[in-house]
Amino acid sequence: MVRANGAVSLRELARVVQTSEVTVRRDVRALEAEGLLDRRHGGAVLPGGFTRESGFPQKSHLATAEKTAIADLAASLVEEGEAVVVGAGTTTQELARRLARIPGLTVVTNSLLVAQALAHANRVEVVMTGGTLRGSNYALVGSGAEQSLQGLRVSRAFLSGSGLTAERGLSTSNMLSASVDRALVQAAAEVVVLADHTKLGTDTMFQTVPTDVITRLVTDDPPAHDDRAATELQALADQGVQITVAGGAAGSGPGGEGAPPGSRPRRDTTPLPGQRRTHTGSGPGPQTRRGTPASAGMLADQPGERTRVADLRHR
Repeated sequence: MVRANGAVSLRELARVVQTSEVTVRRDVRALEAEGLLDRRHGGAVLPGGFTRESGFPQKSHLATAEKTAIADLAASLVEEGEAVVVGAGTTTQELARRLARIPGLTVVTNSLLVAQALAHANRVEVVMTGGTLRGSNYALVGSGAEQSLQGLRVSRAFLSGSGLTAERGLSTSNMLSASVDRALVQAAAEVVVLADHTKLGTDTMFQTVPTDVITRLVTDDPPAHDDRAATELQALADQGVQITVAGGAAGSGPGGEGAPPGSRPRRDTTPLPGQRRTHTGSGPGPQTRRGTPASAGMLADQPGERTRVADLRHR
C-alpha cells in the first residue's frame, strides 16, 4: 500500500488488514527497522524519498560547492560548435552558466532555468522543447516535450536526477520528468550524468537512464565517512561507466566561476576500456554495448589517481 500510494495512515492499514492500530504500529516499527519504510505521525511513507521531491528553492541550497565543481568539470567536456542536450535540475543550471562562455554551441533543453542562463550568451543558440510547465522545477514535460524531441540528434546529453545506483542507473521522483529525460537520452550519442555524492546509492521511483546507457558520471569526491557513495562509484565503474571526479575546491583555480573562457578545471578521470556506445543508424536512439568491467589497474591509469582511488576503496 505504501509503494502504491506513497504514504498511508495507520488507521487505513488497520482497516485493510483487519487488525488493531496497536498491532499495525508494532509492525510498522519493525518494517522501519529493516529499512523498508519510514514512520510518520499517524502513518508511514516510503524511505529515502521514493515519492517525495524537494522543490527548486530547497534543492538550490543543497551541496552548492559540489554542484559548482561538477558543473566546471562537465563544461570542460564540451567543445566549440557542438550540439548538446541539457536536462532540468540545479546542477544542470550551473552547467548552463558555464556553457554560455563556449561559442558556437546549440543547446536543446526542456528547462526554463537552463534557457534563462543562456539567454544572453553570445553565439549560443538555445532550442526549447514544447510541453507543459512543471512549476516545481521549471521544466517542460508531457507529450508536447517528448514529441518535439523526435528526430533530434546531438553529440551528448547532460542529465541530473534524484538518485543514482549501479543497479538501476539514474532515477527521479516524478513520472513526467522521467519520461522526458528518457526522450532526451534517445536524442544523444553519449549520456553524461551529473550527480553529487549525496545522490550516489539513492534510488527513487522512476528510472530515467539505465546504467548501461550512461557513458560518463561527473561527480565530486565523497567524504571519508560516506561508504555508500564510495561503494556505488566502484560498482558503477565495474559496469563500464567512466567516472570523472571533480578535484579541488569549487570556484578556485582554473575553470572556476571567475576563470577565463576556454580554461579547463582539473579533473580525475577513471578511464574504461572499449567504446561503449555505437550508433547503427537503424533506430531512433543510440545503441549500447557493454564495455569490459574495470579492473583495479584501470581505475588508476591517470597520474595521481592510484592514491585517491585506493583511499576511496579503503573507506
